Amino acid sequence: MENPCELSLVIPAFNEAGNLEALLKRVIPLLERLSKDWELIFIDDGSSDETFAHIVAAHVKDARIRCVSFSRNFGKEIAIAAGLDAARGDAVVIMDADLQHPPEMIERFMELWREGYDVVYGQRIDRQTDSWARRAFTAVFYHLFASFGETPLPDGAGDFRLLDRKAVNALRLMGERARFSKGLYAWIGFKSIGVPFEVSDRITGSSKFGFRRLISFAFDGIASFSTVPLRVWTYIGALVSGFALLMAASVIISTLLYGIDVPGYATIVVSITFFAG
Repeated sequence: MENPCELSLVIPAFNEAGNLEALLKRVIPLLERLSKDWELIFIDDGSSDETFAHIVAAHVKDARIRCVSFSRNFGKEIAIAAGLDAARGDAVVIMDADLQHPPEMIERFMELWREGYDVVYGQRIDRQTDSWARRAFTAVFYHLFASFGETPLPDGAGDFRLLDRKAVNALRLMGERARFSKGLYAWIGFKSIGVPFEVSDRITGSSKFGFRRLISFAFDGIASFSTVPLRVWTYIGALVSGFALLMAASVIISTLLYGIDVPGYATIVVSITFFAG
């Protein structure tokens, strides 16, 4: 790895220009206190506001602040993956740009990492900043994932976490296009511990993770970490094919034993039904 450092902070950002000044004021003094060798990597996820310009201005002042800029919005999951690829730290922290993840938690993350933990994740202890609809949907999703998923998810765990270099390298080996990072974090294993925290209010703007994208994200999560959907469709296919075989047997019996003239379309229907199953 080129020019490794001790601590990398990876922050995906999509139209977060209004939050960056406050973010940098809290994050940089913290990084200076926690490590003599750090880097801050922003992932500009195709922002249409002045997010990239603010990051460039920060880089001019301090070369340890770097940016990966996307040509369009690819989504937070891809942004996190790009950040992990770019990070050079022995410890890599992922957090949001809107300051709902309190930066001061990173100090506790680092303490636990130095004690030997490979993954230190923040655990939300409330969801009061979410709408009632989002809270209800989240509760349903976690219930379904716990029922059908084959990889247990820690309650309240999200992307806000510290990953040891070993864990980062393990994640980078996974080439999924439809990524469900929460599941991947749990699936790779390693010595892990959670740290409870309360989500702060956004300074400006609103969440870019709309309900439609949330549904898609939940579907990807269940489909990626559960064999139940595959088994269900396998059973349905077997039932349809079995029904087609019964239809075929009926046609054969009617023709050979009873001499009933069966219309030609019956064989077509049987064939289509069988192969559809």
